[in-house]
Amino acid sequence: MNLQYMGLTDINGPLVALEGVKDAAFDEIAKIRLSDGTERIGRVVELDNDRVILQVFEGTRGISLKNTRTIFTGKPLEIPLSTEILGRVFSGAGKPIDGLGDIFPEKMGNVNGRALNPVARQYPRNYIHTGISSIDALMTLIRGQKLPIFSSSGLSHNKLAVQIARQAKITGEGSEDFAIVFAAMGVQNDVADYFRRSFEDTGVIERVCMFLNLSNDPIIERILTPMCALTAAEYLAFEKNMHILVIMTDMTSYAEALREFSSSKGEIPGRKGYPGYLYSNLASVYERAGIIDGSTGSVTQIPILTMPNNDITHPIPDLTAYITEGQIVFDRDLEQNGIYPAVSVLLSLSRLMKDGIGEGYTRADHNAVSNQLFASYAKVQDARSLASVIGEEELSETDRKYMRFGELFEKHFLTQGFDENRTIDETLDLGWDLLCTLPRAELDRIDEQLLDEQYNEKRGERFL
Repeated sequence: MNLQYMGLTDINGPLVALEGVKDAAFDEIAKIRLSDGTERIGRVVELDNDRVILQVFEGTRGISLKNTRTIFTGKPLEIPLSTEILGRVFSGAGKPIDGLGDIFPEKMGNVNGRALNPVARQYPRNYIHTGISSIDALMTLIRGQKLPIFSSSGLSHNKLAVQIARQAKITGEGSEDFAIVFAAMGVQNDVADYFRRSFEDTGVIERVCMFLNLSNDPIIERILTPMCALTAAEYLAFEKNMHILVIMTDMTSYAEALREFSSSKGEIPGRKGYPGYLYSNLASVYERAGIIDGSTGSVTQIPILTMPNNDITHPIPDLTAYITEGQIVFDRDLEQNGIYPAVSVLLSLSRLMKDGIGEGYTRADHNAVSNQLFASYAKVQDARSLASVIGEEELSETDRKYMRFGELFEKHFLTQGFDENRTIDETLDLGWDLLCTLPRAELDRIDEQLLDEQYNEKRGERFL
């Protein structure tokens, strides 16, 4: 029989303190029984000799200092795992909320995950098709990669997240073993309904496992949401040999929950009030991705975060950029001009795409087309800056062609419908058509042999 501790020493926000506790362990789960018979779950977050601080998932409202019993389970938080989790919707703490009953588990999974031996990691290769030209061509998502989306409040990042979840797939062997783990943290009820409805209406819910933490749910559950989602992803990938894409939105809500929790513990704050361990905490989430020896599965992450005040130097995007392998940045000006998805090409990159594209992966000319589109669009920005000073009429003929190329690139390449799923061939052919609106001499990132094969001024005439 487990030892029961009567009463509490202190209550502070979501935290309770007990004294005289023996043999408790960090991250251990405790059951807190109230005087009315209800039960809540707590997690050990601090140990000081025989004094223990517990983080109460459901909050401390109604808890008494005297008539409360605490039982330590001797185990960390675990969630039930089996292939049945696909097509199901869970709370941020891993409890079913879709009315379909409990999961019959094959095993219980520790939400803290397991450390991956760096030597056992395989280098990420092979791309994941999203059907979105700006991503597939210019910042290609590679299987096993961590590629965040940096957005701002009010932009269409949630819409893009749904489109990626609907359209994402892998090609070649194992393409049928692909699934999505979707985690939403601190979202409003209408946003959560939008996610569920979008997946159900399009029929992809059967290959999606959802974890939803609403804005009115306890902040402690918000901290657990990505841990539960990644535990499910690791189980499906490394034990069931599936390829899992994990989409997490919004990591800013997660970081703010960490800040509130840190403040309630009385810890000394760091930059902008966030705890000093924010970097290592984010790393513990992001590094749960990749491919390991002994398994044919993979975990790929797309964390989505909203930059406070549209500040890319804010601690959350700043630290995220250090840990991950690139970023997709949203541009408010593009969004206001009616462009969807409003991806800022020049601020975005995928550091692993060079080894997952080209012949045998996407298409032999992918790298050349990508480099040339980047270079040409950079010159568009130079031409626009010059035009704002001297006027468009005073530009050279070449600069005016770049201005025209920029308009066509944003209208036809960056812009695409929410239901439009372009193949990689369609995307690269469209890139060639746009490049053919420029003089051949300006295409200095493509070798002459490839230009002889692909360049034709008539290809660009359909835009004129």
